[in-house]
Amino acid sequence: MAFTCRSCGFSTGKWMGFCPQCRSQGALVAVMGATGAAPVPVAEAAATTAAPRRVSGMGEADRVLGGGLVVGSVVLLGGEPGVGKSTLLLHLAAAVASEQRVLYVSGEESVRQIGIRADRIEAMRPELLVMAETDVGAVEDAVDDVQPSLLVVDSVQTCRVAEADGAPGGVTQVRASGARLAALARRTGIPVVLVGHVTKDGALAGPKVLEHLVDVVLYLEGDPDRGLRYLRSLKNRYGSVDQVGVFEMTERGLAEVTDPTGVFVGDWTGGVPGTVLYPGLYGRRSLLFEVQALVAPSSTPQPRRSVKGVEPARVHQIVAVLERHAGVSCAEHDIYVNVVGGLTLRDPAADLPVALAIASSRLGLPVGAVAAFGEIGLAGEVRAVPHEERRRREAERFSVGRLVTGGGARRIDAALATAGLHTQRVTGNGPSQRKPVLEGAT
Repeated sequence: MAFTCRSCGFSTGKWMGFCPQCRSQGALVAVMGATGAAPVPVAEAAATTAAPRRVSGMGEADRVLGGGLVVGSVVLLGGEPGVGKSTLLLHLAAAVASEQRVLYVSGEESVRQIGIRADRIEAMRPELLVMAETDVGAVEDAVDDVQPSLLVVDSVQTCRVAEADGAPGGVTQVRASGARLAALARRTGIPVVLVGHVTKDGALAGPKVLEHLVDVVLYLEGDPDRGLRYLRSLKNRYGSVDQVGVFEMTERGLAEVTDPTGVFVGDWTGGVPGTVLYPGLYGRRSLLFEVQALVAPSSTPQPRRSVKGVEPARVHQIVAVLERHAGVSCAEHDIYVNVVGGLTLRDPAADLPVALAIASSRLGLPVGAVAAFGEIGLAGEVRAVPHEERRRREAERFSVGRLVTGGGARRIDAALATAGLHTQRVTGNGPSQRKPVLEGAT
């Protein structure tokens, strides 16, 4: 016999007057042990076919999900407030409702508010049913009545279970609501999509057990003031976590971006100093990004370093390597680095395009139609990076004239020379006496 807490679900082998986990008084109830399932050989347990999926009709969302919604799975979608989580799920619900019935439950909006938004994004479908409810029991009854093919709950932090203590949004209620909705998905075979709030640090709010409970964890990111949104998978029991879906926020809601490279570098011109193309990998997708840098004389004793889209520590390292091994000194200059599109590049292969952009701006020389990728070491070497062929193909697809890469015995000064950025070293006692040649300066 075991004793389980009615408030938080904690289980123990002996009775106590209170729950050791949530400290609820008299919350432990006896639970008779159930007959366990018999063990079977793993060969018999292996599925003979892939998990059945329901294709939503949204190509970018299906890409991240691994091909569609798995029957009986639970998906948790998180993201910053205002980034477009509810809009994305209403689009998804409308796409599925073109052929099957969908139940959209909101604990944050009224039915009228959902209808207004659905009309604005052209998501009006006869098979799309909406409901404003926070009680999980009422949601279960509605599912049994209408028998939908997809259930969307926005959000799990607004749900409550009558048997659990605490207010909606609390740890106990979120855990109980998530468990009940997950059990509903397993029992009925209906995919359930939950919206989750995030903390000020960007992590999903609520107990960590919620992320363990669900099958898929998605995260929608992007600057709310910009048009582009990126859907990433942080956990997927039925597919890869390396896929990324790209959307653009328009007056009619979120539109799929099937060719993100055209959006990121469609207006790019190589005739301006301080801009270099970077064939990168965002998830498994090969995309072309524009890396920009601006180097200007500083009017303060401590020059400013403003970095967006790459790790500031790597930029500081690159600046030091440029001065020590390439003769490009920025000690008395402000440096601004930015990745167009609002993305954050964590790939070390972005070191070389950042270095070329900084050197191009410092020397006042445009590099032209040049794309670059490579990792820069502290000794001034430019190392090769994985997936070089995929990066090359993406650069060729955009008709890039020259490609500067790492590998072999290539040094940073040689990479700059290949891009047309020639520097001259002034002989002296130390690296502080090395100065760039400002070609074309008067």
